[in-house]
Amino acid sequence: MSLSGEIIRCFIAIELKNQEVLRRLIEVRDKITATGVDLKPVEDENIHLTLRFIGEVPRSVVDEVCGFINTISYKGFKIHVKNIGGFPSLEKPRVIWAGVEEGSDELLELYRIVEAGLRRIGIKPEREEFTPHITLARVKGYRGIEKLVKTLMELRGTDFGYSPVEEVIVKKSVLTPRGPIYSNICVKKLA
Repeated sequence: MSLSGEIIRCFIAIELKNQEVLRRLIEVRDKITATGVDLKPVEDENIHLTLRFIGEVPRSVVDEVCGFINTISYKGFKIHVKNIGGFPSLEKPRVIWAGVEEGSDELLELYRIVEAGLRRIGIKPEREEFTPHITLARVKGYRGIEKLVKTLMELRGTDFGYSPVEEVIVKKSVLTPRGPIYSNICVKKLA
C-alpha cells in the first residue's frame, strides 16, 4: 500500500499539562478499578480530553485536518478538572469520566471552531453533543456494579485541580490487544 493510501485512526485531543492533576486522575481511576468490576481503565499515558474523534480516514484527509488545525487562532486558557460522572448515568455507567467545571465554555467554543473546520474538509458532523470530559474507564460488565456505584458516589465532587490548555493535538490511535497506542501527528500551540 502506498503512503497516500494509508488509513489512519485519529482524533483531536487536549493533553493535561499539570502533572499533579494527572496524578490525582490516576489515583481516582485506580480506586475505581479496585472495586473489582469488569472495566477497562484508560492507561496512564493515554489520559486526555478528546475534543473531537475523527475515526479512520486516509492520510490525505489527516494532512488536511493538520492544515486546518494550524490555522486555528485561539488563546490558551485553563480548565478546572472537577467531579466524577458517568455516561449515560452514574447509577449505570458505561463510561466513567472526570468533568470540566471551569473552562468548559472555552472548550465548547474551540470544539465549534474545530467542528466547522472539519465539515469544510468533508468530515461528517458528530452525532452526539460535545460534553467536555476526561474518560477514566469503560465498564465492560455489571457484576458487582453496586460497589462501583457506591465508590463513584463517594468520589463525586473530587477536585483534581487546574490545568492549562496550551495546545490542540491531532493524535494517531493504533489499536492493540493491550490497549491503544497514541502518537502525535501534529500540534497547534495556542497563542
